[in-house]
Amino acid sequence: MKLNIVTEPRLGSFDLLLLVIFFAGIYLGVMVQITPTIPFPAAPAGIAGLVLLWRRRDSIVPAHLAGLFGVIVLYLGASFSTSDIGTLPKRFTGLVQLTYSLVIGYAMFLTLLQASRRQLANLFLGFSLFILIGSLLESYAGLNIVSDAVRNKIYDSGIYDSDLRDQILYGKVRPKLFTSEPSAVTFGYTLFTFAWFMVTPRRNKLMLFLALLAAGIIAMPGPTLLLSLLLLPPYYFFVLPQTPPIGQFGAGYRMAIIVFGSILLVAFAVVGATIYAERLGQIMNGNDPSFFYRVIGPGLVGIEVMQHYPWAGAGLTGEASIADLVLNVFVQSSHFSAGWRINKISEVLTNYFWLHWIYLGLVWGCVILAGLTVWLRLLGVPAILFCWITWAVFGQASGAYVAPKTWVVLLLAAALTMLHQRVAVPATPVQSMPFGRPPRLRRPAPLAPQA
Repeated sequence: MKLNIVTEPRLGSFDLLLLVIFFAGIYLGVMVQITPTIPFPAAPAGIAGLVLLWRRRDSIVPAHLAGLFGVIVLYLGASFSTSDIGTLPKRFTGLVQLTYSLVIGYAMFLTLLQASRRQLANLFLGFSLFILIGSLLESYAGLNIVSDAVRNKIYDSGIYDSDLRDQILYGKVRPKLFTSEPSAVTFGYTLFTFAWFMVTPRRNKLMLFLALLAAGIIAMPGPTLLLSLLLLPPYYFFVLPQTPPIGQFGAGYRMAIIVFGSILLVAFAVVGATIYAERLGQIMNGNDPSFFYRVIGPGLVGIEVMQHYPWAGAGLTGEASIADLVLNVFVQSSHFSAGWRINKISEVLTNYFWLHWIYLGLVWGCVILAGLTVWLRLLGVPAILFCWITWAVFGQASGAYVAPKTWVVLLLAAALTMLHQRVAVPATPVQSMPFGRPPRLRRPAPLAPQA
């Protein structure tokens, strides 16, 4: 088999600046209310994304647009399939937000494909180090005064106020670093660090990744960081074997990955039970509302909705229409405490993976999942299953199904799997070696003396 090498494309300074604004907007999650009923989520990311879309207009492929339009039509069909017509305006608002999120995510996707791997590695590592150093400064150097002042200015609601709980669980006040809550910090750090791990060409990147993960646990303790461990086996199983092709690895490689994944699962359990022992105890005793609303509760509600409303679920952003069902499911769970106050149903279902099934039900949920998969295939994504695994894993730490962050996770994984294959493409043919190692050159034999 022959490999070809070409010079990677590179983004200009302006496009890199737009990407910085875009990912900063995803990290901060600042929402601007356009009208009393229509919000503008992740506003900086939205503005940067629309500019990026205009700059990538020549890269837009008709098949991409057809796939995106088809996905939106499927969501529209799901919205009209629910029995509660009274919530149709609310579902339409959700569809507008979802369309906006998919469009700017597509603009990000096209832009990332025009960058070099080294450019993106530097970009994502820069975000990770900013969050890491900023968290340390907030905890130990007084940056929290500035951070809290900024947070009170840019967020109208949802500002975290459970510092006492953090001191009990983690022995310190967790950093917020200009976001609304500590989980946004750990989510951003985990996402950017794993993106760096995927795109960097460094040979020792696994050890550096684990070092960054350990540093993150010290600087910003939170279970979200451990989710990245669950993504390593899918990366090695689905993405890496395609560069070079999987045929060069064989069954022995797959078995090694299965063993490696099993070890990581054990490490995940041991680290979680050791570092977060106090919080694990509260979860088991039903004293952790955050974990319940993020993981346990949405899963229980999702299963219940698929049983009672299998055709079309509650509809996009239709939590309020199933408020009684949600409360009944919560009360029946042994992990729920009757003393927890619930102001809005949407605030206690913060898991976008389960919201997919809550909003769409079993039938339309599967149909739209298939439609999105077809769109990813039209985009040329090589490891679609890995993208969905990444999307589902990060969904355990984030809600807001129709918001940009949800779809940036999916399309970022899609772009990075394509960039990961940009190691060997046609130019000068050379003989490939196992794992991409160049052949060793031999010294020429000395010329025989002439008679």
